[in-house]
Amino acid sequence: MIIYGIKNCDTMKKAFTWLNNKGIEYTFFDYKKEILAEEQFKFWLTKLPLEQIVNKQGTTFKKLTDEQKVAVLTPETAFSIINKNTSVIKRPLIEINNQVYVGFNEATWAEIFK
Repeated sequence: MIIYGIKNCDTMKKAFTWLNNKGIEYTFFDYKKEILAEEQFKFWLTKLPLEQIVNKQGTTFKKLTDEQKVAVLTPETAFSIINKNTSVIKRPLIEINNQVYVGFNEATWAEIFK
Protein backbone atom coordinates (compact mmCIF):
# COMPACT_ATOMS: atom_id res chain seq x y z
CA MET A 1 0.00 0.00 0.00
CA ILE A 2 1.14 3.52 -0.79
CA ILE A 3 -0.24 6.56 0.98
CA TYR A 4 0.27 9.91 -0.77
CA GLY A 5 0.21 13.23 1.00
CA ILE A 6 2.04 15.82 3.04
CA LYS A 7 3.57 14.87 6.36
CA ASN A 8 2.38 17.92 8.33
CA CYS A 9 -1.25 17.80 7.15
CA ASP A 10 -3.65 17.22 10.08
CA THR A 11 -5.72 14.70 8.11
CA MET A 12 -2.55 12.83 7.16
CA LYS A 13 -1.54 12.70 10.82
CA LYS A 14 -4.91 11.12 11.67
CA ALA A 15 -4.46 8.61 8.85
CA PHE A 16 -0.91 7.70 9.96
CA THR A 17 -2.10 7.24 13.55
CA TRP A 18 -4.98 5.04 12.42
CA LEU A 19 -2.74 2.88 10.21
CA ASN A 20 -0.06 2.59 12.89
CA ASN A 21 -2.60 1.65 15.58
CA LYS A 22 -3.95 -1.10 13.32
CA GLY A 23 -0.44 -2.34 12.51
CA ILE A 24 -0.93 -1.75 8.79
CA GLU A 25 2.29 -1.39 6.83
CA TYR A 26 2.52 1.31 4.18
CA THR A 27 4.90 3.28 2.05
CA PHE A 28 4.57 7.06 2.34
CA PHE A 29 4.95 9.24 -0.74
CA ASP A 30 5.57 12.82 0.40
CA TYR A 31 4.54 15.35 -2.25
CA LYS A 32 6.95 17.88 -0.76
CA LYS A 33 9.98 15.56 -1.15
CA GLU A 34 9.17 13.39 -4.16
CA ILE A 35 8.07 14.13 -7.70
CA LEU A 36 4.76 12.67 -8.79
CA ALA A 37 5.01 10.83 -12.11
CA GLU A 38 2.46 11.64 -14.77
CA GLU A 39 1.92 7.90 -15.33
CA GLN A 40 0.90 7.58 -11.68
CA PHE A 41 -1.57 10.41 -12.02
CA LYS A 42 -3.03 8.84 -15.17
CA PHE A 43 -3.45 5.56 -13.27
CA TRP A 44 -5.46 7.40 -10.60
CA LEU A 45 -7.71 8.77 -13.34
CA THR A 46 -8.50 5.20 -14.45
CA LYS A 47 -9.85 4.55 -10.94
CA LEU A 48 -11.40 7.88 -9.89
CA PRO A 49 -12.88 10.91 -11.62
CA LEU A 50 -10.67 13.99 -11.50
CA GLU A 51 -13.27 15.80 -9.38
CA GLN A 52 -12.62 13.31 -6.55
CA ILE A 53 -8.86 13.80 -6.72
CA VAL A 54 -8.77 17.62 -6.73
CA ASN A 55 -9.55 19.39 -3.47
CA LYS A 56 -11.56 22.42 -4.55
CA GLN A 57 -12.14 23.43 -0.91
CA GLY A 58 -8.45 23.80 -0.08
CA THR A 59 -6.32 26.91 0.10
CA THR A 60 -4.08 25.82 -2.77
CA PHE A 61 -7.02 25.52 -5.19
CA LYS A 62 -8.43 28.86 -4.07
CA LYS A 63 -5.08 30.56 -4.77
CA LEU A 64 -4.99 29.32 -8.37
CA THR A 65 -5.84 31.75 -11.15
CA ASP A 66 -9.19 31.26 -12.86
CA GLU A 67 -7.36 29.82 -15.86
CA GLN A 68 -5.50 27.33 -13.64
CA LYS A 69 -8.74 26.32 -11.90
CA VAL A 70 -10.23 25.39 -15.26
CA ALA A 71 -7.05 23.57 -16.32
CA VAL A 72 -6.77 21.55 -13.09
CA LEU A 73 -10.31 20.26 -13.58
CA THR A 74 -9.66 19.19 -17.18
CA PRO A 75 -8.05 15.72 -17.50
CA GLU A 76 -5.86 16.74 -20.46
CA THR A 77 -4.32 19.71 -18.65
CA ALA A 78 -4.68 18.83 -14.95
CA PHE A 79 -1.29 17.20 -14.45
CA SER A 80 0.75 20.29 -15.37
CA ILE A 81 -1.07 22.30 -12.67
CA ILE A 82 -1.10 19.48 -10.10
CA ASN A 83 2.59 18.77 -10.64
CA LYS A 84 3.41 22.35 -9.59
CA ASN A 85 0.72 22.51 -6.88
CA THR A 86 0.57 19.04 -5.32
CA SER A 87 -1.31 20.35 -2.30
CA VAL A 88 -4.38 20.57 -4.54
CA ILE A 89 -4.65 16.76 -4.39
CA LYS A 90 -7.08 15.52 -1.73
CA ARG A 91 -5.33 13.87 1.18
CA PRO A 92 -4.67 11.21 1.91
CA LEU A 93 -4.75 9.37 -1.36
CA ILE A 94 -4.07 5.66 -1.02
CA GLU A 95 -3.36 2.90 -3.48
CA ILE A 96 -4.09 -0.61 -2.33
CA ASN A 97 -4.95 -3.78 -4.23
CA ASN A 98 -4.96 -1.92 -7.56
CA GLN A 99 -7.57 0.53 -6.23
CA VAL A 100 -7.36 4.23 -5.34
CA TYR A 101 -9.16 5.97 -2.48
CA VAL A 102 -9.10 9.58 -1.30
CA GLY A 103 -9.78 11.13 2.07
CA PHE A 104 -9.73 9.73 5.56
CA ASN A 105 -12.87 8.29 7.08
CA GLU A 106 -12.51 5.65 9.81
CA ALA A 107 -15.59 3.67 8.74
CA THR A 108 -14.54 3.61 5.10
CA TRP A 109 -10.98 2.67 5.98
CA ALA A 110 -12.17 -0.13 8.28
CA GLU A 111 -14.00 -1.54 5.27
CA ILE A 112 -11.00 -1.11 2.94
CA PHE A 113 -8.55 -2.73 5.38
CA LYS A 114 -10.72 -5.54 6.74
